[in-house]
Amino acid sequence: MAEIVSLAEAVERAIRDGDAVAMEGFTHLIPFAAGHEVIRQRRRDLTLIRMTPDLIYDQLIGAGCARKLIFSWGGNPGVGSLHRFRDAVEHSWPVPLEIEEHSHAGMANRYVAGASGLPFAVLRGYNGTDLYRLETLQGGQGSVPTIKPITCPFTGETLTAVSALRPDVAVIHAQRADWSGNVQLWGIIGVQKEAVLASRRCVVTVEEIVDELDPRPGAVVLPGWTVSFVARAPGGAHPSYALGYSARDNDYYVAWDAIGRDRGTFSRWLDELYYPGGTTPPRPPRDRGDPSPRTPLGGAPPPEPLDGPPCG
Repeated sequence: MAEIVSLAEAVERAIRDGDAVAMEGFTHLIPFAAGHEVIRQRRRDLTLIRMTPDLIYDQLIGAGCARKLIFSWGGNPGVGSLHRFRDAVEHSWPVPLEIEEHSHAGMANRYVAGASGLPFAVLRGYNGTDLYRLETLQGGQGSVPTIKPITCPFTGETLTAVSALRPDVAVIHAQRADWSGNVQLWGIIGVQKEAVLASRRCVVTVEEIVDELDPRPGAVVLPGWTVSFVARAPGGAHPSYALGYSARDNDYYVAWDAIGRDRGTFSRWLDELYYPGGTTPPRPPRDRGDPSPRTPLGGAPPPEPLDGPPCG
């Protein structure tokens, strides 16, 4: 059953050096606060898994936390490249990064297979592509490929089998949990449910903890027995958003391009992240001639939920 703990304790107990860690959330509910705590605790040699690596994995890769990335798309949404990711692949800075590339459908089906307790999933989507080669792009000699052709026993058709994803840890952000550790999320839903069910351990950060989860249209509820740790982290999806609680910080995404592009600028950002007085990473400074003062070190206070004050 889920334990309700601080975010620092959740990361300390759930994520270990060398783990395979899936941080999921599509467009919103991206678990930035948890990712930043992983950086603070200086986890190393992680295999990072995510369908759409964006800023959070750029930051983790730049901080030297990752040795491998399993993914299907990577970029700064609406802005451009992930420069720390690119620097690691092209120049091994700060450490070499192995990559394993799949399609979106392949990643989603791999999660479903893992959540279902199956060894692999079957789909047509890889036929005619070179992903069979790309998934072992960086020296797969002696390793077990995760993409294999398979013959349908009923029709004789050649399909593609992709091995199940079974992360050591899934990390997600959600709107709410109750005191029993049941978790509720709504809005744009990605593969959070499948990632949690496929993983051995799970950390969920939430905007608030409530006495009772009231019904929401289209909501997903993860029962407490599927979750290892719940940590209250208001604003924990920033700079992405949590529907009903916060808005997307578009300026952050734009500003990150300049920060991530230069090793020195990124390293200074990282030093600020470790500043003893800070509890959350500072917001990147604006670069649009905006005369407004920068957010103080440690970040802005978390936003108030739109439908009422946080519990606790």
